[in-house]
Amino acid sequence: MTAGSPIPDPRSPADWEALVHPGQKLKPGARMLFEGGGIQLHGEILSQHFHGRRVVRLRADAGIDLMGAIERVGHVPLPPYIRREDRPSDRDRYQTVYARARGSVAAPTAGLHFTPELLDELTSRGIERTEVTLHVGYGTFKPIRGARVEDHVVDPEHYVVTKGAADAVTRARREGRRVIVVGTTTCRVLESLEIGGDGRAQEASGDTTLFIRPGHRFRLVDGLVTNFHLPQSSLLVLVAAFAGRERILAAYREAVAERYRVYSYGDAMLIL
Repeated sequence: MTAGSPIPDPRSPADWEALVHPGQKLKPGARMLFEGGGIQLHGEILSQHFHGRRVVRLRADAGIDLMGAIERVGHVPLPPYIRREDRPSDRDRYQTVYARARGSVAAPTAGLHFTPELLDELTSRGIERTEVTLHVGYGTFKPIRGARVEDHVVDPEHYVVTKGAADAVTRARREGRRVIVVGTTTCRVLESLEIGGDGRAQEASGDTTLFIRPGHRFRLVDGLVTNFHLPQSSLLVLVAAFAGRERILAAYREAVAERYRVYSYGDAMLIL
């Protein structure tokens, strides 16, 4: 089960949007019990939505912090080609080294390729770095099911761009330096920003539903580090919009021939 809605009070029952398996068998009113680390976490299905999505009310035993209970009972979701149970070390490995705020349902996987040593190396070469926040939601992974890409809707995801980050992007653009983003999430954040009449990127926070597809005019992004993505995903469409459909198809043909890994812990590409 993957959940990711805000928690109003970690010591009271909280309603979460969740993916539940086996989804078809769990109807509203169904109750679940999760055990681990010597504690129990109780769940109740409140409402039912398409494709295994549910609203679930979670409750920890009396006197136990709900988020603490989730941390102790929960498991790290590993990609299917890693054929083992998760380990405690996966909690650090399946996370970017620069993660700060809780809120995503999954790690932004392009950032998993960066280590503290690599970030220090970039700094030593005069490469400026700034950070933005986007809480990855289920909509990022929702497959495109319709025949027309234009009909696909990306679910809202919350983002934060501070004034310092916006000023860093503006400064790079004015000085003729490239803005290279790590991950499709960061790309969507920057392309969601408003640009003032003076060409300055504006600080902002809120929700974005931006679906970047062929025809999109990129205003702030010059380069992209991204993983290889699954077919029928909005992420693959974004990459094709940035690099060109034929180039991406050629890259993916090579990836298939060479047995590259996709998705979490997958291989990455740099597109300039």
